[in-house]
Order: sequence, then C-alpha cells, then structure tokens
Amino acid sequence: MTGRRRGRGMVGLAVLLSLAPLLAACGGDDAAGADGGVSGALFISGSSTVEPISTRVAELLEDVAPGVEVTVDGPGTGDGFVLFCHGEIDVADASRAISEREAATCAENGVEFVELEIAFDGMAVLTNPENPIDCITFQEIWGLMSGPAEAAGVDRWNEAGAVEGVTVTHDLPDAPLDIVAPGTESGTYDSFVEIVLEEAAEQVGYEGDELIRTDFAGQSEDNVIIQGIGGSSSSFGWVGLAFAEANADTVEVLEVDDGESGCVAPSAATVSDGSYPVSRPLYVYVNTAKAAEKPALVTYVDFYLGGGYEGSVSDAFGPGRGYITLPEDRLAETIAAWEAHRPAEAAT
Repeated sequence: MTGRRRGRGMVGLAVLLSLAPLLAACGGDDAAGADGGVSGALFISGSSTVEPISTRVAELLEDVAPGVEVTVDGPGTGDGFVLFCHGEIDVADASRAISEREAATCAENGVEFVELEIAFDGMAVLTNPENPIDCITFQEIWGLMSGPAEAAGVDRWNEAGAVEGVTVTHDLPDAPLDIVAPGTESGTYDSFVEIVLEEAAEQVGYEGDELIRTDFAGQSEDNVIIQGIGGSSSSFGWVGLAFAEANADTVEVLEVDDGESGCVAPSAATVSDGSYPVSRPLYVYVNTAKAAEKPALVTYVDFYLGGGYEGSVSDAFGPGRGYITLPEDRLAETIAAWEAHRPAEAAT
C-alpha cells in the first residue's frame, strides 16, 4: 500500500556492541566530564512535528554539555530543507524523507548529509468532540479533501458521496466542512497526501493530478491546527499523534479505515506494528561538513542517539507523553548510519 512503513533487516548485535563506547560516552552523567569543555552554537529548523523532540534533546544536553547552545524552530519540513540545502542550518528536522528535488538542491550547493530515522509517529485525523462521527474511511476522506471534492463543490460532511467513485460507509453529519489542516510547507501535509490520498485515488479509480483540494488556508503550526479544530464543531484536519494526544481534551481523534482492516485507532502499539494505516517515520538530517567543523554538533547528535534518546522521544511533551521510539534493530541502523559519517577525530 502506498506510504506504508515497511520493516528493514535486523542489525547484528555486533553493531550495537561496537557502538557501545559512543553511546556510553554521551549517555548521561558520566558524559559531563568528557563533554563539559565542548561549546558552540547550533541551528536546527524544519518540521514542527519533530521540533519538540529536538528541543527536548537540547534541554537535556544542558546538563551534559552546558557550553552547547541549540536554537530549534519548526516552520515546516519543506522550509527547513530550503535552509538546510543552502547550508544555513546544521540540522533539518523532517516528518518525511527528503525529496529528490531537495536532495538535488543540496548537491548543487555542496551540502552533504546523513539521514537519521529517529522515531515513529501516527498522523491523527481530527474533528471536534461535538461532531458525532468516530471513524472515517480513506474514501470518505477523499470525498472531503481531494481535488475532485473541491471541483464538485463539497463543503459539507454529508456531501462526500457526491465525488465520483466514493462509497460512504459512515453516517457523515449534515454540517459545514471546516478544514483546519497543515499547509504545503509541512511534512505532515506531504505525508497525508502520500499515505491517504494517493491510496484513496487508487481505490476510486482517479488518475488525475489534483490529489488535494486547495481552497483551505493551510497552517504551519500544529498548535494552531489544534486550536482551530477545538474552535469549530464541524472541523476536519490532521496533526501528528503526539500533538493530538497532548490535547485530548480539545480534539476528537478519529479511528481510520483504509478499506482493509476496519476502523483502527492510533496508539503507540498500532503505529509501531503498522496496523494503524496513517503512520510514518520521523527524521533528522545532519550536515556532515558542519559536523566535521563543529564538535558541538557531534556532541548533540551523539547525545540525541544515546543518553538523550528515550527521554526526548517518549517524553517530548512531558513524562509518558511523546512519540514512539524505534525498535532496537531500527535504532541500531540509525546509530550505524551516524557512526559511518561521524568525524573520525571527534572526541567522545
């Protein structure tokens, strides 16, 4: 299925053992002495979804390497890659993989990088708690959010069936469709199109290019989307699951049916095992030339994948409120990718 996460091969225990000194060196209190003399300013930009993780890493790093100053912002994955591929930042946070076009821009500007998968996230499909619907299908989403839906003049929930090929399974309310969703600069926007709308297009037999409607004001900030969803009784949108869970009193998270497994609610378990159909990996991209020049950047990434990892991913929004950590084999692959690009002379 388009956009589904697929498992990778197991990494041998030898890889983990070979990286143990790296992780131990930047893994907690013992690292304070080794890294205490490292200093420098780092600049990170990109995904608003990944921003809380990278920010939490920076906060925890203050106790390990207080001389490292980290600035993190989250204007959106696409905006982050623009800065990154022009050499203006050290790390790009991303809620999708870099595109061929973006990678080509990096190459044109001599920016070499390493891609590091750092967590899993489900995209939560949202409405207001006053809306009676509790599950929605890919086809129903197509009937609300696609280009053909815009062309058909769909502006109420119960009009989704007016779009060619759409079978409506649920009792959609006779209420205005108030879209509060990510904008084009957001990786969450791109991921939703790839995972949900491309698959729905196949289901309904659509062969055009207008996958998503354009008549809504996209938002770059997840918190703004949450506020908008909470402020309209017939709203529709989507954000990363962690943001939705952190605002469970404000929004209603819908179960999603991709046409194969029935209605599935997003959770750590269903995102991790792939049964929730709107799931994706999250990434950070590190400029390897800057890593060779900046010991502070090496220290930050070492800590990100070492002592700061669990507490930053799982607790990004507070104790027990965060994203889904990678399983051991996937984390080992990420560590191995970093070790392959990590400056050889970097002190641990």
